[in-house]
Formats: sequence, structure tokens, C-alpha cells
Amino acid sequence: MLPRFDPTNTEACLSLLEDVTTNVKKIQDSVLEAILSRNVQTEYLRGFLNGQLDKESFKKNLPVVTYEDIRPYIDRIANNGEPSNLICDRPISVLLTSSGTSGGVPKLIPLTTEDLKQRLSFASLYRPLLYKHIEGIGEGKSLMFYFVTRESETASGILVRTLLTCVLKSIEPANSYIWDQSRVSPHAIATCADTTQSMYCQLLSGLLQRDDVGRLGATFASSFLKVIKFLEDHWPELCSNIRTARLSDWITDPQCVSGMGKFLTAPNPELASLIEQECSKASWEGIVTRLWPKAKCIEAVVTGTMAQYIPLVEFYSGGLPVISTFYGSSECFIGLNLNPLCKPCDVSYTIMPYMGYFEFLEVEKDHQETGHDPVEKNHVVVDLVDVKVDHDYEPVVTTFSGLYRYRVGDVLRVTGFYNNTPNFRFVGRQKVVLSIDMDKTYEEDLLKAVANAKLLLEPHDLMLMDFTSRVDSSSFPGHYLLYWELRSKVKNAKLEPDPNVLEECCFTIEESLDAVYRKGRKNDKNIGPLEIKVVNPGAFDELMNLFLSRGSSVSQYKTPRSVTNEEALKILEANVVSKFLSRQTPSWELHELHSNR
Repeated sequence: MLPRFDPTNTEACLSLLEDVTTNVKKIQDSVLEAILSRNVQTEYLRGFLNGQLDKESFKKNLPVVTYEDIRPYIDRIANNGEPSNLICDRPISVLLTSSGTSGGVPKLIPLTTEDLKQRLSFASLYRPLLYKHIEGIGEGKSLMFYFVTRESETASGILVRTLLTCVLKSIEPANSYIWDQSRVSPHAIATCADTTQSMYCQLLSGLLQRDDVGRLGATFASSFLKVIKFLEDHWPELCSNIRTARLSDWITDPQCVSGMGKFLTAPNPELASLIEQECSKASWEGIVTRLWPKAKCIEAVVTGTMAQYIPLVEFYSGGLPVISTFYGSSECFIGLNLNPLCKPCDVSYTIMPYMGYFEFLEVEKDHQETGHDPVEKNHVVVDLVDVKVDHDYEPVVTTFSGLYRYRVGDVLRVTGFYNNTPNFRFVGRQKVVLSIDMDKTYEEDLLKAVANAKLLLEPHDLMLMDFTSRVDSSSFPGHYLLYWELRSKVKNAKLEPDPNVLEECCFTIEESLDAVYRKGRKNDKNIGPLEIKVVNPGAFDELMNLFLSRGSSVSQYKTPRSVTNEEALKILEANVVSKFLSRQTPSWELHELHSNR
């Protein structure tokens, strides 16, 4: 567990980071010992360890598991009211619900009060890094757009919350003044359950205090872009509120109304006119620095599937550094980006060894060439200190909240070491997103291919706002189908993409995929030509709303990179405005494979 520290003492925090990244093996061994000694009498561990606490017995007898393996235990606690000590010696205070956009169904992840406090401490370690690397950032306040979702209870009365909702609501109202001292938007607004009202009021408070904003952002790059899109749709109304000092009538939530009452105190026509002038311009390039001139950076996760949004965030950012702060999941907080000013495409995360016990399941790096499932070939599991640079791994975590040798499902690539602790680049989810015949296209493959195709849009002032994919088997042979939402960089410009450009995008994606796919495309025998369907602006907002209606949140939502859900497909198909097919057959020689990696 992390030693106590003062998060306002920058030097102490930086010294702590040096210590924990140096004494990695000792910390990891002590973390495992603490977890096992506490939980050895739980029903789950008794069944495998029979009271043995040594590391060798743990590795030999405890299986590496997925969520489905531990789900029966969680269901017994959640639905039957059985005690937490089925899996954990401390009471489970909340079940964290995952977004459900990766696997299709939200998971319920156990969390104790003690573990939550550790996660809050973990997050507070990041501010000193920003102070160290960005001059003057402490002079302003933070405008981070956070959103909660409505919570529920299991049949046994355990709270079910998203991770961010859990964090935000862990701050007692009596202590919210601490939040309000460092943030532009009041805690009351951030914890409003109505996302639309909350987003509007967070923007309004941020505009009213534009000169106080030192940094801004959201949990994910996609969430930040949703806020920018919302601003585009609502800036005239926001300006009206500022000009008249009157909050819109549709803002009725008591938390929002009271929160805005502190700032919307007098008409400010000068500020309204300034915002109106900037938002009325033909291009929104650099809109962030135009509206918030003293901002020093944008904070948002831009790794993995979020990497596709980097060009869009940079388009709006006005040259501000885009900082991907930390890597974590509902299961465990894992790593910090200790080099915050690196390019978004170069982000690596340094594992924080006190957050849990970390093992790594080696992933066959060239699984694309062989078509094998990378996790089934060799179950080689290594400790944190034994990973190798340039190798790919899936994290396997053991936590204080009742997960033991649990596969997270991500793929991480080792990029080097900070002191004695490895740095990892987030590659993607350990999941085949598209497959027709012998081909297996993983999330990483698809993201790289689309990134290559996006370059063809640049000369035409077009931006890819979002995308997803599926296999279309309605005809033979089946083919890959991508849904693209496009937008012009020029405001209100008519969107008429050149068919030749989109057909070239189709071909570029195919050329970027692996040799197994390209061989399957030869003579259209096994795989048909790849297709892109362009959808209406706002189609992916509708898709997001579908998942929000099922319990996800704006802060947690990630667009699924492949869809099979019938309701989701109906939304996308109803919004299709044009279709394009690859007109060429990609070459398939194996020697070309590595040129695309």
C-alpha cells in the first residue's frame, strides 16, 4: 500500500515516485504478501491455496482467470447477499460497473473503501508532475469536464456505480470547498445526475471564469470532443445567459441552479460578445486557446483506441500540449505518465507497484501473421520486473478488493524502464474485432489501418470524427464494413466527399491490414472488397446515447470499434448517406507485412 504523503508537497511526491519506481521487487513482494495474508481465509483462496501464503504456491495453484470465472462469486455477493469474505476480507462497499462497450455487457468489479482511498491517493500524485513540467500551471484552476451517472443497488443492497461517479461522490458535501478551491466548476454541478444540464453548466461556469482556467480536459479524448461539439451547438444560448445574467429555463436541477448562482451574478455583454465573435468564425481551429487564453494544457487519455482522436483534439487545442495522465481500469489503477509533455503518440505509462500485484501474460507479437489466438499458444506469465523491452503483454492483476490473477484484457508493449520499473505503451484491447475466414484483425490492426487512411482526408479539409466496424455476411464472400462520420474543417461547409478519395481510403485500409487478410482478398475468393459507409453528423452521438441508456456514462464511454448489437446497427444503418467500396485488390506477399507495423 502507498505510504502516507502530502499531495501539496511537490518535492515529497516526486521523491515518493522515485522511491517506488526504484524498489519495485521489494514493493511487489510485500504487496502480494499483504493481499494473501489478509485474504487467505476467503472461500475463493481456500479452494486453491489451502492456507499457503508463499509466492510459489500462489503461482502454482492459483489459475489465471477472466471475469466469467469470478462472476459466480460476485453474483452471490450482489444478488444473494452472501458476505464479502467469499473473495475479500474487507467489506465490499461498491460494485464498479464497466462501460460495457468493449465486451458488450457491463462487468461488476468489487471495490473496498480502503482501495478507493488508495486510488484517490494515486490520482493526487499526478499534480506534482504537472507542476514540475509546466511552468505557471498552478496559477490557474482546472476545468475538467466530469459526469456522473445514476447509481443503482444490487438485490443485496450494494451500490453499483461507475468509477468516476464513485470518485466524485466520495467527496462529502462538507468537504466540497476543497474541490471548489482548485476547480472552476463547482462540485455540485459535476455531481448533477443530468448529464446535459451538467455539461451546459460546466461550460457556462468555465466561460464566465475564462481567465482563471489554467488547464482543461476530460477523462478521455472522446469525452472532451463531446464537450466541444456540445459547445458548438449551444454557444448562442450560453452567450445569451452571460449577456443577461439569466440562466436558461430548462436548467432546473437544484445542484446546477445553486452552483451557477455563485457566478451568474451580473450581465456581462462584453464577455458575451467576445465569445460570440470567436465562435462565429468560419473555422473552430484553436478554439480552446481562443476561449481560454491562459490554459497551459489539455488533459485527456489519448492512448489505445483514443489515439484516433489526437488530430481532432490538436485541431481544437491551439497548440496546447495534450497530456495523457494515467492508465487504469475499473479493476485497478495501474500506471502514470511520468513524461507528461511527450507527444501523444509517444505516451508510455510507468507501473505503480503498490497499487496491486502485477503479472504479465506474454502475447505473441506476430499473431497477425499466423492467425493464432495470442493468449492460447503459450501461457507464459512473468512478474513485473521480468518483462522484456519491445515485448507485448496482457496485465494480470491481483488486488486488495478480491481479484486474483485476473486478466484485464488490454495489450501493453514494454518501451523501456524508469529506474527499475517498466514503461508500457497501451496497444489496445486483447480482442479480435473483425474476422471472416482465417483472418483475425485485432483492435490495434484496425486503428493503424484507419490512421493511414485518414491521411488521405487532410488535403480535402475533412476530419474523421468517429468510426466503428462490423463484418457484413449478407452476401458471399463476406467483407469488412466501416461506418465513418466525417466533418469539414470549414464551418457549415457542404459535406460532399470525393468518391475517388473514399475509395482510396478503402484500399489504403486493406493495404494496411496483415498478410492473412490480404491473401484472403486475392481474387475475392474468401473476403470481399472492404466498404466504408459515411453516416450523418451526430450518428455516433445516437450510438453513445444507446449505451448511456444502459448505464454507461459520458466520462467512461468509448466508441466500440466493432458492433454486433442489433439496436446499434439499426442506428448506424438509418444514418447512412453514402457508400464506397475498395476498387483494387491489395497485394498479399508476406514480406510486406512488417512495413505496416
